[in-house]
Amino acid sequence: MGVKGLQYFMEVCCPDSCVPVDLKQMAGNHLKAHPDSTASLVVDAMACLRYWYRCPAWVHGGQWKEYINILQEFINAFTAAGIRLIFFFDGTVEERKRSEWIKRRLRVNQDIAKVFQHIKTHNQQPNSRNLFCLPSGLATFSRFALKSLGQETFCSVREGDYEVADYALSHNCMGILGQDTDFVIYNTVPYLSISKLHLNSMTTVLFSREKLCRVLQLHVHDLPLLSCLLGNDVVHEQQMQRLRNIALDSYRMKCKEVQGDRVYAAAEFINIHKPSCEGTVGLSQLSLVKAEEEALERGICMYLLPGQTSPWVKRSVWSSEPTCAMSEFVAGDILEAAVEQHRRAESFFIYNVLYDGVVECSNTLEDEDEMELPPQAILYLPIRERIYGILLPTEPDGSGHTVSVKEWFVFPGNPLKEPTRVTPKPIRHLKGPLDLRSVWFKTDPEVKTIRTSTLLDIFDLYEFTEELKYFDSPLIAVICLVTYIAIQTRQLSLEDVDAYLSQAVCVRFKSFRETQQLRIPVVDPRAVQLGSVFVRGLTYLIAANSACGFPFPMDELMPWKCFDGLLFHSKYLQAHSGASTEELLEGNSSWTSLFQSVKELVLEVCRKHNSPVHSRPRRRQYRDVRPVEVDDEPGERRPQIHHPTRQDFRAPAHHQQDYRPRARHPKRGRYHLAPRWTYSQN
Repeated sequence: MGVKGLQYFMEVCCPDSCVPVDLKQMAGNHLKAHPDSTASLVVDAMACLRYWYRCPAWVHGGQWKEYINILQEFINAFTAAGIRLIFFFDGTVEERKRSEWIKRRLRVNQDIAKVFQHIKTHNQQPNSRNLFCLPSGLATFSRFALKSLGQETFCSVREGDYEVADYALSHNCMGILGQDTDFVIYNTVPYLSISKLHLNSMTTVLFSREKLCRVLQLHVHDLPLLSCLLGNDVVHEQQMQRLRNIALDSYRMKCKEVQGDRVYAAAEFINIHKPSCEGTVGLSQLSLVKAEEEALERGICMYLLPGQTSPWVKRSVWSSEPTCAMSEFVAGDILEAAVEQHRRAESFFIYNVLYDGVVECSNTLEDEDEMELPPQAILYLPIRERIYGILLPTEPDGSGHTVSVKEWFVFPGNPLKEPTRVTPKPIRHLKGPLDLRSVWFKTDPEVKTIRTSTLLDIFDLYEFTEELKYFDSPLIAVICLVTYIAIQTRQLSLEDVDAYLSQAVCVRFKSFRETQQLRIPVVDPRAVQLGSVFVRGLTYLIAANSACGFPFPMDELMPWKCFDGLLFHSKYLQAHSGASTEELLEGNSSWTSLFQSVKELVLEVCRKHNSPVHSRPRRRQYRDVRPVEVDDEPGERRPQIHHPTRQDFRAPAHHQQDYRPRARHPKRGRYHLAPRWTYSQN
């Protein structure tokens, strides 16, 4: 993220620009200078996810109760220092950054393939941070987690960095906390590093744009041009290669080659070509070809906040609010409500469908060699079609045009060359289009019933509305997803269902410390994918909940209410090794009773959809089995608990067969778009 090479340059070649700061002292100084304001810090939340997710186990689908505790500790530290936090999440991917987004997603796919190779080779999670992957849906669930902890949380409707920089400047905030050198380039409040943050001492590093300018002999308004010459997410390095070569050749004629000369040369190039007199446009001094001029003007204007100008471009430009691409299909009050809910981080997915008609989904921990489980993008496609069918017309208009949504979904084998167009599908039990105004804005009991039945219809549970009334919202979420996965894949075994449901019951009664202390003997790649599939499914469940007017409280559908990755993995290993129901439910009779009730309903739904679930234990043959190695935080001592051994997970005699997936088709192999897993053709 940010400007290519600038972080390294400031830390190594220009260390004076990296200023250690005490946040408590900084907050006090801010209040002295602005006695009528509060000491507020805008947090670029997307850049903080890796800092926040410090749970040692990450490969299993997420340690959500532990993660919530980490967020609470983070908030408490700033509150104790008298600092108010405002969190911003990226709410959309702008098309001008699409190519960079695709490059990153494809790189992460390669890392995920290495993660699964490591698991299959060593039967454990990689310890290398180079192969670390955030749990699926972490950004989505983090915004709801922060709101549930009482924090001001926003989602952007355009470029996230721009909204962060603009909000911080216009609200007189003391700084921006993040990890993106674009915040050095914006002429906004001070930029503070999340990676250098020490919560115990409340200290970090301030990357000073003023000191950087002093070293490079530039003005602050020259920094956007510097960013474009070096390369960023909008102006790629290759586009400026000719200008950089000219700058480097000129610089090296006067100075010997030094560390950071790429940045020094670009700065000197800017100084040489500064406008010679007032009113002259700087870019006209550079002898640019048309493509270079357009790229530089676009890149420079990207950094101009409202009211700011640049001597390098012809006009004072900042991008206006995005225009609605789907306005002809959606009523104005519905659009307004969708935008407001999105900005306040109260809904998910809906704004992107109704405003842009473009949605994207980042990487998921999926094994490219897994032949039985389809990628989540394919698995949950029918759900998304039905959500689109609630929000958009499902029939062609008078001219025969059918509306569609562009999907950029990442999964193994998808080259992301172009988006897939997905056509909205009607909900099965609805007679005609859903009255969205009524469902979104009315509050009478009849409407509440329609909301609930519509959401259940999305997950093929319409006929079981009455039976589901006996369960609370988190268990309804689990029932929705487990039955849906079982019906769609037809590859879930009874042992898989037992693992999903037993962990969902047990996690309700466990503290984060209990789940934190859990250890498992081995890591199973199929269990890893099943965990990620479930958590990704929760994102579609909250999307459906948003589309249906919130029949369930959003906080009740979150993973910390119904899922823990380590707990699921341990139940999976137990279930596939022949553990009894009493063992899965840890000998607790009330848990066992609840589990049996949920399981009976899930199996009944599957039978009624002609997808009966059968027992298919998969006891893998592990060699040199050891407990999972967990790197504790420095100074932290965890209680020593029993580490299960090979004997603990030994299957009974009648389950000793070694089950393996069927052989791969010689011409299919991995997941490519055409042969095996693909979007349905609409």
